[in-house]
Amino acid sequence: MITCFQQLAQALTYGPAVLATVVSIRGSVPREVGARLVVDAQGQAFNTIGGGAGEAKVIAQAQTVLQTGESQIVEIDLTGAPHRQTQGVCGGLMQVWLERWQGKDALALAQTIVQRLQAGQSVTLVTPLDGNGTPYLSEVPPDLDPAIAFVDTLQPPPLLLIVGAGHVGVQLAKVAHLAGFAIAVQDDRPDWANERLYPQATYRLTQPIEPALATLADHQNLYAALVTRGYTYDLEALTHLLSRPIPCTYIGMIGSEKRVRQVYQTLEQSGLPRSSFANIYGPIGLDIEALTPEEIAVSITAELIMVRRGGTGRPLSERLRHPMVANP
Repeated sequence: MITCFQQLAQALTYGPAVLATVVSIRGSVPREVGARLVVDAQGQAFNTIGGGAGEAKVIAQAQTVLQTGESQIVEIDLTGAPHRQTQGVCGGLMQVWLERWQGKDALALAQTIVQRLQAGQSVTLVTPLDGNGTPYLSEVPPDLDPAIAFVDTLQPPPLLLIVGAGHVGVQLAKVAHLAGFAIAVQDDRPDWANERLYPQATYRLTQPIEPALATLADHQNLYAALVTRGYTYDLEALTHLLSRPIPCTYIGMIGSEKRVRQVYQTLEQSGLPRSSFANIYGPIGLDIEALTPEEIAVSITAELIMVRRGGTGRPLSERLRHPMVANP
């Protein structure tokens, strides 16, 4: 979402732009409510609401909105119904609100959204749908009729703290950043935790783990991947991560089952109840038989996405290939 509003802010520096927002869905569709794309004054589109003929329809209609300034709803029909023109066969319907943004006030609003999301804060954007107002921010989500306004609380991107800046960490930063995670890396070796190896990182922390976590104390959506160079570093990191006032959304730890069990036993012996680390993902990642640092990074990122989106990690083809498999 930060990227989308960055693109919008950039587009507004050289002319008006249309922000297309998915405000309603029904059935099987490629994107969720709140998905957005930007169409700038030259007709270039940034971001995506699902691609294909449906997105092409929205981009074409955006040209009209750019010219007239009149907001409109565009319906994308993905039912595949034979008796009418549809834009796909996914099975559902999407409604997309197209609104022209222009001028200094619109640019200031887009920039404020970006700044607050970058600071790790959520922000509520209210978009009137009756044609009698412009988008605005609200400190508290208002209770408005969905037919009158679209209220969307935008969340900052999840922050992935990579503990251990070795070969796996380097590749994990690349893949996780591509998947939408902000990146922080912690390692006491400046030769590893640096801008050259981690250009994606917002934070490069070369102090011990305790003061490093203090730097991230206010982040409410912290994911941690322990890909350290040794058992003692895992223990130290877990001790501080598990006592963090704001619990981590995810903690994963690389290593064999034997190494993971040894860490758990040591934590228990130190007085930590087993219930406090029952939800640690160790060994880290999904089982795809990953071997290289690049493959391991894909495995870990897949698990991060699974936790973030609430997936199962099972093959999407499973029910078609094995029809008798029960739903999860």
